[in-house]
Amino acid sequence: MAIQISHDAPNSLWAATANPHPQSSVFEGEVFCDAVVIGAGFTGLSAALKLVEAGASVTVLDAQDIGFGASGRNGGQVNPMLPFVSPEHLHKLVGSTYFERLTEASLNSADTLFSLIKKYKIDCQARQKGWLRVDHCRKMGDVAWANAERWNQYGAKMMPVAGGELASLSGSQLYQTGIVNPKGGAIQPLSHVRGLANAVQALGANLHGNSKVDALIQNDKGWLVKTAKGSLQCQWVIVATNAYSDDLINLEQSILPFVSIQIATEQLPKDVIDNILPEGHTISDTRRVIMYARREPDNRIVFGSHGEITRDGMLKGFEWLKRDAVRIFPQLADVNWQFKWGGKAAVTHDRVPHFHEPAKGLVAGLGFNGRGVAMSHVMGETLADRVLGKQAEDLPFPIWPIQKVPFRNIQLLGKGTAIKYMQFLDKLESTNFSRI
Repeated sequence: MAIQISHDAPNSLWAATANPHPQSSVFEGEVFCDAVVIGAGFTGLSAALKLVEAGASVTVLDAQDIGFGASGRNGGQVNPMLPFVSPEHLHKLVGSTYFERLTEASLNSADTLFSLIKKYKIDCQARQKGWLRVDHCRKMGDVAWANAERWNQYGAKMMPVAGGELASLSGSQLYQTGIVNPKGGAIQPLSHVRGLANAVQALGANLHGNSKVDALIQNDKGWLVKTAKGSLQCQWVIVATNAYSDDLINLEQSILPFVSIQIATEQLPKDVIDNILPEGHTISDTRRVIMYARREPDNRIVFGSHGEITRDGMLKGFEWLKRDAVRIFPQLADVNWQFKWGGKAAVTHDRVPHFHEPAKGLVAGLGFNGRGVAMSHVMGETLADRVLGKQAEDLPFPIWPIQKVPFRNIQLLGKGTAIKYMQFLDKLESTNFSRI
């Protein structure tokens, strides 16, 4: 059963507690600038920030409010690595040169983000207390640690944790093994995206919400960007719309949107919350349909996983989510889940973020596969570097052609069934593990 919460107006903890909305107006008129950024989320705003720091004139446009998409709806967990089981897999996909660069960028992505927050004094409850990734079955535990040792050769600094120590760090008796990534952390994502917007505006960029781009027209001066109430002439266009991409440059065909939903408790008394993630780690597990959770500074628990959006735009999956939260943390059996929200994120067919340059002066970056809080900022800076003259062959991401995900329509039609099947497999593995 779908709880009646609209995707367009979710009951979000982030919206209820975020810093004030930045000032922005609907774009009108005619403007000449160096670059137009389409999308006012983490990727677009971090690109705009680097451009204005370098002295470029920049206008940022978004079809909705600032942070309306995944940047304002995600779990806020800063997980500094790509979702790969092994370095060998990534190396096979991108080759030696890009493997080294992308590995370095991803493993350092959390430090990059927290440094940016410190530099611009962004008030977003940032904390870098570590990320705890727990194993739902013995087989996954063996694989996870073997691969962690490989990633540690490249500087990951991950550490194994088990038994009583793991139970103490997590507050759950359900898991026997896990890995701590000390660079991980958390932010209040909507406050952060609003802080980025304030920093961009303070440096002189123009920012306009509710200003959908209707057309991109290449001409002898670069690009003409047209909205309902005006136009902008620029040399470069950056498209940073991720899972909320449309057919403007056919990006929507290159990703599979998935739905991430979250619930958050009321403020909890100390006797309920004291032993849940007591040292401030974020937590996620190794299931196919993962869970992720965190403890807030005001003693709430945020818990998330995959969900669905119904045809009429309602978010679905919260009842299962509440049961799963209590299964992992029985302390939460009688709490009030005060907030329920969610939104779309983007998956690429190969699970690598995609950098595109389909035409001269036009670049795009998207597809963070559940690692977007940190990696979107890496992508934003990379997009800006390209605009500022960095050669394509020197970037951390290879340039991919925009291609439709194989069997995309079939995958979208079967998504609900696939989630249920993956939940069944996860449950079977977890049950067998608990009996060992």
